[in-house]
Amino acid sequence: MIHFYRQNVADKWRHYKRYLRPIYESTMIKTQQTPDQEVSVILVDDVEIQRLNQMYRQLNQATDVLSFVDEDSTYLGDIFISVDAITRQASDYNHSIKREFCFLVTHGLLHLLGYDHETSDQRVNMFNLQEEILDGIARRKKTEV
Repeated sequence: MIHFYRQNVADKWRHYKRYLRPIYESTMIKTQQTPDQEVSVILVDDVEIQRLNQMYRQLNQATDVLSFVDEDSTYLGDIFISVDAITRQASDYNHSIKREFCFLVTHGLLHLLGYDHETSDQRVNMFNLQEEILDGIARRKKTEV
């Protein structure tokens, strides 16, 4: 189950909640995880994600997504995503807001499940898995909403 929160962000983001279940279910299937775990997705702005990045990673800059693993066996953790980064990166990568939102949720969820991209092999593995998960949920076309 995915919990969805918007922290001081515009109301227009509320309908993106509908993409969380398909992402979660596809991720759990592709990673062979039990689907009875919980996760929270929290949308924030660049100011808040920069504050969190400074506090927990000692990096005084905004980022697109931060994942915080919980040690509870049924609660995976929290995924914080900057809506400013979603908008910016969708434009930079020439794809839809939906695609970028779904990509960052998937990316954060994979981090909670132990995937990383520190090495070249890890990066290839994680990014290929992200594409598999997103296939059929959020294509790369810019015309999507």
